[in-house]
Amino acid sequence: MDIPHSVKGEDGGRSSQISRVGSLRSFATSTRHQMKNKVPEHQKLFQADNGLPVHLKGGMVDALLYRFTMSITVFGSCYSVFSLVRAAFPQKNK
Repeated sequence: MDIPHSVKGEDGGRSSQISRVGSLRSFATSTRHQMKNKVPEHQKLFQADNGLPVHLKGGMVDALLYRFTMSITVFGSCYSVFSLVRAAFPQKNK
């Protein structure tokens, strides 16, 4: 199936492809906001032998997230056991 010459343009549609590729390339390789590589710093932090487990080496935020997650887990486990016991032994109607 051939596209009419009037739709393609003088160069057969090639200029629109080039401009599209050019705009994508300039966007993808822009270096205006280059970030500093923090991987070596994080490797030193997490590989340090300071006796802490890896999930707590991030500092106070990691400790708070860990405690919050454990609290939710314990509460959910207790509530699920409570719900199972309540379903297993329903209240009698008077």
